[in-house]
Amino acid sequence: MPPLPVLTPLETDRLVLRGQVASDAAVLHRLWTERDVRVPAHRQLDPQGRPTEAEIAARIREGQGSPPGPGLLAVERKDTADVIGYCGLVVPSEGAPDEPELAFELLSAVHNRGYATEAGRAVITWAEEAGYRRLRASVWDWNVASRRVLGKLGFRETGEPGPLTAHGRSLMTVREA
Repeated sequence: MPPLPVLTPLETDRLVLRGQVASDAAVLHRLWTERDVRVPAHRQLDPQGRPTEAEIAARIREGQGSPPGPGLLAVERKDTADVIGYCGLVVPSEGAPDEPELAFELLSAVHNRGYATEAGRAVITWAEEAGYRRLRASVWDWNVASRRVLGKLGFRETGEPGPLTAHGRSLMTVREA
């Protein structure tokens, strides 16, 4: 299989989506602190507060900031130039490289302003132009806000929920180009 295209910087009316840099680590660490308690432990800070901001910055510098796939971009507001989260495409370990998953996470202070939808739309447009015919997104059943964003972006639940765990049930959504 040919190498996956890598996400390039994107721009919307209100946002710039760009590659992550080490100085974004403070915001990315803050996202770890804001996660819902129902999120699995590997996506939570451990009892020692890890990953630390310094560890996140080191991963970014070493090119290990994103999971496999086209990549995750920092989401920055144009008017204030502050980073408010990330959005992009990843290929989970059990996923098909030609059907990457949309991933996004924004600081709670900027929720309910349409930023996730706007960033997601930009990434989807890029993905379609790059030749992806189908995108996926997994979401916890209790994450109503993200489910709403995915619905606005044209994702539909497959009706095949994952197993019920202590963290809830993971739902798979898909979007056809």
